[in-house]
Amino acid sequence: MAKAMFGAGCFWGIEETFRKTQGVLDVAVGYSGGATEDPTYESVCSGTTGHAEVVEIDFDEQKVSFEQLLTVFWDCHNPTQLNYQGPDVGTQYRTAIFTMDEEQVELAIESKKQEQDSNRHNGDIATEIKPAQKFWRAEEYHQQYIAKNRGRFGRLFG
Repeated sequence: MAKAMFGAGCFWGIEETFRKTQGVLDVAVGYSGGATEDPTYESVCSGTTGHAEVVEIDFDEQKVSFEQLLTVFWDCHNPTQLNYQGPDVGTQYRTAIFTMDEEQVELAIESKKQEQDSNRHNGDIATEIKPAQKFWRAEEYHQQYIAKNRGRFGRLFG
């Protein structure tokens, strides 16, 4: 089992996306990349902690590669938007790849270059690539939020 960590806007939607990815064993939503110990949703939303909303992914490398997870990451958000995704605005919604080891750093850098060179996006990719910091699991009501509230989201997340 391996781990990956991504920030791509509100963690609810990206959690749902990665849960549907073959080879992904578990996805948890939480916070990382900031300086505050034991952040809460409210403190992260204040913009003062430095954390991003992220997903921490446990995956089976025999069934899905980190490169394949990077493809899902690029496809599930707009990586040119600095500190916002759709209606969600703030540094906590930044686009980020938090790497677990040197191999992930190299793969993330190469993938970002390929994505920029693909001309799929209007503008420069704003995704930061940084070593993973401690993952702080979000409050339980945020875990699998879309699945728990499927009726509120209608067909948006199928």
